[in-house]
Amino acid sequence: MKFTPALLSLFAASATAFPISLNLFGKRAGDLTLNTQNDLVNGAPCAPVTLIWARGTSAPGNVGASESVGPIFFRAVAAAIGTNNLAVQGVTYSASILGFLQGGDGPGSTTMANLVEQAYRQCPNTKVVMSGFSQGAQIVHNAARQISAASTNKVAAVVLFGDPNDGAAVGTIATSKVRVFCNDGDNICDGGILILGPHTTYGNNAPEAAQFVKARVGL
Repeated sequence: MKFTPALLSLFAASATAFPISLNLFGKRAGDLTLNTQNDLVNGAPCAPVTLIWARGTSAPGNVGASESVGPIFFRAVAAAIGTNNLAVQGVTYSASILGFLQGGDGPGSTTMANLVEQAYRQCPNTKVVMSGFSQGAQIVHNAARQISAASTNKVAAVVLFGDPNDGAAVGTIATSKVRVFCNDGDNICDGGILILGPHTTYGNNAPEAAQFVKARVGL
């Protein structure tokens, strides 16, 4: 498909419109409505579950706006397993349209892979959940191919929303650990570039996604 300036402008407008040292497990508090989450890089106390999230194109902060799918999902997971059992870390990357068109931002993919490795270094007993929306799902696919074999085996769950690579393996992570949410009519999941209605409602899937995580982490 040829990406004309007009088509890229339409995509940009659509995307913008939608919006530690080693520690023992301990009590932690965080505002899961914020558009930036840095529990891991800020050295928050280790939690039984560490959720590493890659936001979609043009989303604010490093996880997206409060009522976008990421923070909605975090709150659903916290409700399912207990707030003090969850640490959340966003992937800081450019989230540009070009990155999406290239199959997921390269530096962002490496950043996510490094965060997975960092989580296991800082908190060896934590259970890592890799997750992302739209271009963030591309980032997860890419990062999963970069992490070590040991980390691949330890990843507890992968949850993807609006995945442009729908149907593709997530590195060599076992398929039983992976849950993908792709709505009928979502052009992004079908390999397109258009942000249509079905791509904007994945917050509705957060409770089901959270229950999948709960089952995978055993809490």
